[in-house]
Amino acid sequence: MSKTLTGLGAGLCVSLFLAAFGATAQPVYDPMRPSMSPLAPLATGPTAQGSQAELDPKLGNLPVGPGAEDTYYQCVGCHSTAIIRQQRLTDDRWDYLWTWMIDEQGMQEPEPEIAEQILAYLKTHFSSER
Repeated sequence: MSKTLTGLGAGLCVSLFLAAFGATAQPVYDPMRPSMSPLAPLATGPTAQGSQAELDPKLGNLPVGPGAEDTYYQCVGCHSTAIIRQQRLTDDRWDYLWTWMIDEQGMQEPEPEIAEQILAYLKTHFSSER
């Protein structure tokens, strides 16, 4: 009887260990999870270009540049520009997030050339790679 209880206890411990440390399934990719070390310095200023970038108050203080107006009108239907301005995503994560917003959140997909311009704008001004 003692060996049976010991065996059950050991089996329970192994099961709890596997459940606690995620041996069951791979985690789902989270585009909002920070991609760099938490010890790395954060980008300063309102854009990756620093505080010298000219901001457009009519477009929610997005940096002036090609694609700013299309970005503003595409994005503010669902969230403020503050959400955009705080991002520092890799270029690949911007691509993933764009697809996620269309597929999972119901964002209206713009014409391909406008989508390309918006993504280029986001990557230029709000990328962790610049």
